[in-house]
Amino acid sequence: MSGLEMSLTALIGLAAIFTVVFIFGQRVNNYSVVDVAWSYSFGALVLFYALVAEGWWVRRMLIAIMVVLWSFRLGTHLWRRVQRHHPEEDGRYAEMRELWKANLGFKMFQFFQFQAISVVVLGLPFLFATTHATESLGMLEIVGGLVWFIAWVGESVADMQLAKFKSNPANKGRVCDVGLWRYSRHPNYFCEWMIWVGFFLVGSAAAWGWVGIIGPAVILYLLLNVTGVPPTEAQSLRSRGDAYRRYQATTNAFFPGPRRSTSDDSTP
Repeated sequence: MSGLEMSLTALIGLAAIFTVVFIFGQRVNNYSVVDVAWSYSFGALVLFYALVAEGWWVRRMLIAIMVVLWSFRLGTHLWRRVQRHHPEEDGRYAEMRELWKANLGFKMFQFFQFQAISVVVLGLPFLFATTHATESLGMLEIVGGLVWFIAWVGESVADMQLAKFKSNPANKGRVCDVGLWRYSRHPNYFCEWMIWVGFFLVGSAAAWGWVGIIGPAVILYLLLNVTGVPPTEAQSLRSRGDAYRRYQATTNAFFPGPRRSTSDDSTP
């Protein structure tokens, strides 16, 4: 099976999966479930590629492990968040309901199908890696694996640090600025992007692998401008006000770095 045939087969399968998820979202009246499905879908995609591709089996196994570990952790994290907030939806979907209220069902169905397309496009590094036949790992692939591992651990640690901070009643209304959150206002988003950089580096060793740059490029754009930093910052400002403004004044938004000094460097 050629790479194109694998991609088209994957797209058909994912379109069917997201149709089922759309129906489920309608039944439970919560379209936030699409984020969970999107995350888990990458694991399903790479397993399909790893099983049917004809690249070196070691490389197929390694990229499958990398993607499945990331996909399962992120999908489970999002599923727990949906469960905690249900029946309330993520703010993005509340806005979509208002924007598309004249034809909500059809518009939302299209949105779900677009997620299937995005999984295949963003998953190009997985396709390149699983079809790469060279029976040895190059330096780019080794570096990519190390970048992925550090970022995967970092994202897990950042999420755990935030959850622990929020679980302490004494921190109610305060800003989490401990651990990794002391050096970036969104260390989880930064590590998420670096995970995609790792995927790209692993896939880039194959012919046409450079095309996979679309993955980290799109993820970076979304995190910085659409679904990541902007809505999270807006919600934090609404809930924490001046405390979060002081945090913004001293701490980088995305890329980690040393804290900046201000006249009042305390963060309640």
